[in-house]
Amino acid sequence: MQYRRFGSLDWQASALGFGCMRLPTVDGKALSGNIDEAESIQMIRFAIDRGVNYVDTAYPYHEKNSEIVTGKALKDGYRGKVRLATKSPVWSIKKTEDFDLFLNEQLKKLQTDYIDFYLFHGLDKKRWDNVVIKMNLLEKAESAQRDGKIGYIGFSFHDRYDVFQEIIDGYNGWTFCQIQYNYMNTEHQAGARGLRYAASKGLAVVIMEPLLGGRLANPPAPVLNVFKKTGKTPVDSALQWVWNQPEVSLLLSGMHTMRQVEENIASADTSGINAMGPEELAVIGRARDKYKDMTLIPCTRCGYCLPCPNEVNIPRIIKLFNDGFTYGDVETSRGIYANYMAEASRAGSCVQCKACEEKCPQKISISEWMPKAHAVLGEGQSYPVNK
Repeated sequence: MQYRRFGSLDWQASALGFGCMRLPTVDGKALSGNIDEAESIQMIRFAIDRGVNYVDTAYPYHEKNSEIVTGKALKDGYRGKVRLATKSPVWSIKKTEDFDLFLNEQLKKLQTDYIDFYLFHGLDKKRWDNVVIKMNLLEKAESAQRDGKIGYIGFSFHDRYDVFQEIIDGYNGWTFCQIQYNYMNTEHQAGARGLRYAASKGLAVVIMEPLLGGRLANPPAPVLNVFKKTGKTPVDSALQWVWNQPEVSLLLSGMHTMRQVEENIASADTSGINAMGPEELAVIGRARDKYKDMTLIPCTRCGYCLPCPNEVNIPRIIKLFNDGFTYGDVETSRGIYANYMAEASRAGSCVQCKACEEKCPQKISISEWMPKAHAVLGEGQSYPVNK
């Protein structure tokens, strides 16, 4: 196992962290609460025995059962071999006192007296302003630190770069942050700018979704052909690209099978900073270009189309629509559309007023695409044949 500096701490983190969001399930349904405990415990301990020293979970994972199974996996001396990370369910906190209620519940489920790295889960502008700041949760976290319940305070993030920088600059007590980052998402959310900015402030940066939720693991034929010429798998190439960057403190992988654990550990064993040569980086560039060639709508996510008079979240809808087609995984896009977008912000609210089209630099016929996007994402229809 290779180890890397973890921000300003005097501690080296394993290049690979074990993410407990996609544990194997008895019913075969991804993310369900019916976790295969025996297999999950075996996988987590196998990884720890081979040098993984960072285990990450969260309150809602696997229908609130991930922390329970993680706690069981860390018994028999394994707790002392790792740094444990979990997350405060910010969206469920309705009053300041709820912070302690959730934390105490998590400590009990994890069967531990303390959590090494405690994150505010999934921060965006609204949760930062209306929950963390308004309810003085940073003070609650510091109090938990003083009580020995948590070690270091951090946050995971899902919003625009400017919000990311605002959160970084809004509190001097951050030790680390967690961002989505992969070779297809260098400008999405915090992106490469956020990675560099956080690192410049001395924060450790934990990377989630290095394989874009598994989408980069099984690429379509045009992309797969790019990697076949190298002798390396798409998974190894994608992970090595993340590890190649010096600002990355560790990479989380939500592993679902023992084979994935074995393969990711093998990749981590050969990882390194600035270890990829020009030819390898060029392969990643060609793969990225192939993916972009398969994009239906040429949106750059500039946001000029906003605000929509009817509050339709045009850039997000286009991204979900494009991702489902490009990566051959429309079900994930449909799930996000249904469960993580307010109904009023979905494409079905578009009235074809074309106010957005007047502002779009790419001259996209947004009013024509919104009904198609809603038909695919919201009604389960097939993708339109013609662009």
